[in-house]
Amino acid sequence: MIRAFDAALRERVSANLAGFARQARDDAEFVRAAVAATLVGDADGRACFLITRRSSYLRDHPGQWALPGGRVDAGETFEETALRELHEELGLELPASAVLGRLDDYATRSGFAITPVVFWGGMQPVVVPSPDEVEAVYVVPLEVLERPEIPELRTIPESDRPVLSLPIEMLGTSIHAPTAAVLFQLREVAIHGRATRVAHYEQPVFAWK
Repeated sequence: MIRAFDAALRERVSANLAGFARQARDDAEFVRAAVAATLVGDADGRACFLITRRSSYLRDHPGQWALPGGRVDAGETFEETALRELHEELGLELPASAVLGRLDDYATRSGFAITPVVFWGGMQPVVVPSPDEVEAVYVVPLEVLERPEIPELRTIPESDRPVLSLPIEMLGTSIHAPTAAVLFQLREVAIHGRATRVAHYEQPVFAWK
């Protein structure tokens, strides 16, 4: 289903997130982080999300698919962190009014508790990826998240939890948790208003470090 990037979508997403009883993680052993799930419009007026390919030169998780984000600095809110990372990674500067809400926290195997913040990024925003952090940025229509092969679940011998992946044909690859978990919940909660949980989904072993 093709979704238009319009005022009706913004109102629906805002209402769905406002009515969602999100689950937070405040475990002391986790480092707090925030990521930006940013909705934008493309040249055809379709509702899309931004996703990046991390630089292959980064020390942590080089070359992996990710949403802009990072550690929460002292004194920052999760929204402020996500806005800062959007600007640092993609050169995209959004006002505080662009915040639509939050999704569930997701605890990663590498020791982070990630808070996803959903933003309204505007129609065809100009992005300038930072070469130090981002290899490439992609504008992906939300409709790809509605394909019947999504989500993909598989078992691994290292865990009793299913690994969550999203096969994205236009990218020629599969996106894995934690990024896949955030995007799947974005579809379920923000778009459809379904209180679907994703914190129990596993990450592939290569992302554990």
